[in-house]
Amino acid sequence: MQTYVALLYSIILGQGRRVVMADLKAMAENLGLKNVRTLVATGNLVFETSATAIADLEQRLEAAFETTFGRHVEIIVRGAEEWLTLAAGNPFPGESAEAGDQVAVRVMRQPAPMDAVAALQAYAAEDEKVLSVGGDIWLVFSRERPSSRLLAATNHKRLGIGTSRNWNTVRKLAEMVSA
Repeated sequence: MQTYVALLYSIILGQGRRVVMADLKAMAENLGLKNVRTLVATGNLVFETSATAIADLEQRLEAAFETTFGRHVEIIVRGAEEWLTLAAGNPFPGESAEAGDQVAVRVMRQPAPMDAVAALQAYAAEDEKVLSVGGDIWLVFSRERPSSRLLAATNHKRLGIGTSRNWNTVRKLAEMVSA
C-alpha cells in the first residue's frame, strides 16, 4: 500500500453549498481507498491504496466526485514521497515560520510554464514573492492587502490546472503522510 495526498480545486457546489468532509471521505472509501483521512474543510484527502498511476487516481477521484456531488472538480494527487519533497522544498522558510497562512504553494497537475511564472512578478506587490520549485508555484503574499493581485493572478487560465494550499496545510499534510 502506498500513501497519497489528494487536493480538490474547489469544494463549492453552488448556491452556498459546500462539500462536507465526511461525505468526501465516504466517497473515497467507496472507491476502495483505505485509511482515508481529511484535513480541514477545504478538500484535502490522505489515503492509501496499491501503487497506482497518479493520472489514474485523479481520473477515478474526479469521476467519483462528479457522480457523488453532481459537479466536476479538478483533483490533484501526489504520492507521499512527492508531498514530502514539495514540503521540504519550501523556498520561504523564514516567512513560513512567521506567518504560515501568508505563504502558499499552487500545486500543479503539470509543471507551470516558466514564462507564466515570470509574468506573475508583474502582479506581485513590493512585499510579495513568487518562485517556481519543481513546477509548483510558491508565493508569499501580503497581509497588508485584503485582496492580493498576486493571488488572483494564479489561476487556471494563466498557469494550468492546479490548486493552492497555505504553508500550515502543506505542513500538516506532510505530518499526516509521515505518520
